[in-house]
Amino acid sequence: MPLPFELALALRYLRPKRTFVSIITLICIAGVTLGVAVLIIVISVMTGFDQQLRNQLIGFSAHLRVEQRGHALQDWPALANSIQADSSVRAVAPYIDVPVLVETEPADGGGISFGTIIRGIDPTLEARANSITNRVLEGDGRLTPKSVLMGYVLADAKGIHVGDHIAVYSAAAFSKLKASRERAKGAGRSEPDEVELAEDYRIRGLVDFGLNDLNANLIVASLPDAQDLGGQAEGVQGLKVMLNRPEMEETERMQRALKKQLGPAYGVATWMEESRDFLNALATEKTVMFFILFFIVIVAAFGIMSALITFVVQKTREIGMLKALGASPASVAGLFLAQSLIVGVLGVASGFLLGMLALAYRNEFLSTMNRLTGFNLFPPSIYQFRELPAQVVPSDVWIICSVSLFSCLIAGLIPALRAAWLQPVEALRHE
Repeated sequence: MPLPFELALALRYLRPKRTFVSIITLICIAGVTLGVAVLIIVISVMTGFDQQLRNQLIGFSAHLRVEQRGHALQDWPALANSIQADSSVRAVAPYIDVPVLVETEPADGGGISFGTIIRGIDPTLEARANSITNRVLEGDGRLTPKSVLMGYVLADAKGIHVGDHIAVYSAAAFSKLKASRERAKGAGRSEPDEVELAEDYRIRGLVDFGLNDLNANLIVASLPDAQDLGGQAEGVQGLKVMLNRPEMEETERMQRALKKQLGPAYGVATWMEESRDFLNALATEKTVMFFILFFIVIVAAFGIMSALITFVVQKTREIGMLKALGASPASVAGLFLAQSLIVGVLGVASGFLLGMLALAYRNEFLSTMNRLTGFNLFPPSIYQFRELPAQVVPSDVWIICSVSLFSCLIAGLIPALRAAWLQPVEALRHE
């Protein structure tokens, strides 16, 4: 089946002939390719960063957190069973965060002290919710009495290894010491009763909790050990609630239901409320980056327009002959629109392939650039992740490709109208 003469001529004119117009055409295709590829790469990376950050925040904070205002939750098993009765709830797990002072105990002496947080969990219930103990890099993830799991960044910074022992000082221990001194002073004694300040714990495993801030500041212990450190007896700080469907609407519905069920004495917070400002900033940044980087495609579109205007000037005689032979203005306009469409299709297709290729080897490319520059271009301390995340969303790719192709087509509209309005007599008179 023969091609329409407009498309056939457009393909013929675009065939490289080592002319100025052909070089400009190749540059235009390269511009569209670069714009589409950069847009796909940046938007996919930002989407992946946002999604992975959300997953890690949910894994640590859960979809909902329930706490009693000003008090520890004492009868938490009954409350957990009451919440678990809702069919939309997947799991409920207790937790307690205890600020502590840790002193390392190296074999050669010279230990160092640092402050951190110990999170107490019930390993069985935590595994049903969203286990933070399933990313063990070294050692194992079993939480036995007087053993802990430590973030690998914290362990590396303090020179701690699996099997080492640490001394843990809690506020409850210092409170016991103060009370003992007061009793001794009341009894007329100069020395207080003997009080054991430090608890000895063994490093059971090194863990990647997902976020660099957690890896650099968090230690996980069993719930009974954390309760002893925090002086909570059988109480816990709160409950993590994981839902079957974590959509915003479902989370907010469950939040309202729990507030109504538990009353004003309890606080119910969603993971979105705790990180709302940060997540909104990410969404805004993604939108702004899309519009900023889209200017690359706009510049390429202006290049297409410039090339076609030059082509119209060079082909004035041919245009006049076509119109003299009976070509309609619509056919002449279609010829130049077909050229811009072909350039757009080639640029968008090659940009899509280049973008997918770059995303597939993004971390290898990042490692190479780190070695060549001598700098860490994606530091975990800032971006939270060890590797560059990415998630390709088909709808985003479709929008990028379709809008880019439409921009290329619009770029050819002015030269096409200029050629369509050209009168054959005027075109041939100046040749």
